[in-house]
Amino acid sequence: GHLVIEAALIVVIVYLALQHSFKPPSGPLQTTREIDQLCKEWTPEPLVPTLPESERIEPTVITGIDGPYVYVQGRKEKVLQMAASNYLGMAADKEAKDVSVAAVDKYGVGSCGPRGFYGTIDVHLELEEELAKFYGTEAAIIYSYDVATVASIIPAVTNRKDIIVCDEFCSYAVQAGYTVSRSRLRTFKHNDVADLERVIQELEAEEKAKRRPLCRKLIIVEGIYANYGDLAPLDRIALIKEKYKYRLMVDESHAFGVLGATGRGACEHFGLKPEQVDIIAASMSHAMGSVGGFCVGDRTIVDHQRLSGSGYCFSASLPPYLAVAGINMLRRL
Repeated sequence: GHLVIEAALIVVIVYLALQHSFKPPSGPLQTTREIDQLCKEWTPEPLVPTLPESERIEPTVITGIDGPYVYVQGRKEKVLQMAASNYLGMAADKEAKDVSVAAVDKYGVGSCGPRGFYGTIDVHLELEEELAKFYGTEAAIIYSYDVATVASIIPAVTNRKDIIVCDEFCSYAVQAGYTVSRSRLRTFKHNDVADLERVIQELEAEEKAKRRPLCRKLIIVEGIYANYGDLAPLDRIALIKEKYKYRLMVDESHAFGVLGATGRGACEHFGLKPEQVDIIAASMSHAMGSVGGFCVGDRTIVDHQRLSGSGYCFSASLPPYLAVAGINMLRRL
């Protein structure tokens, strides 16, 4: 029986070998007229779907400011501003406005160039010097956009070989930064120092088991969390950082000017010295009443960002009058 099957298979193989190979037709599959007709009938999908009227949200438009009150389009009476993060009222402060107007008369309204080329103005350097002096660090660097500040610092100091351990509820700016860095990311439960230590211990065991080379290791938290408004336990996090030889970065955007005996933020509130925190970053759009962000730390970390911080290298520098407003705020804090 198997001889018959083998003979049949041989016949099939010989038959297939003698067949001509298939060649697709050489001419066009469709005529020009048919192609034109298909193009006329094709309707592309919209890039953005059309929202129904019930889902459209019109922004609230402010038409005037009177201290803590604002005038809103469509209303005659002024209303109390409870939505802005102008914590110290510096955005509409008379002295801040006066020095800003004087700066506009002297420098104009914009720098029109990045810091590394032709956008560095003397007031930028003065603000950086004031920030470094205020925090007691070696140096400071300012950015023209606050979200780009943290999102530029993280990939400037870490890469895909490094490790980032981050609170699970950190802000969008932090998330954008560690995504761009492509570092190995681990998150710990929100404000749970025990879980932070557990995550670090697991990473240490993994590194040892796989005999991976030494790399940079960074813990990232916020002084006051933008999404929840609670404080990070920085005193206990600093102990974990020292125990496992990690670096610590704190985003003080919502704590700067608000917490601490002199307004230096959550680090000061918990009694941490400048050398205990490797990188401090903050927005200048909240308590400072200006625009942009800054980073303070040792000179090596700061100077490295002048070459590797994308938000610093490729953005036009902070308008001079906003730098002057920042200087005015720091000197009065």
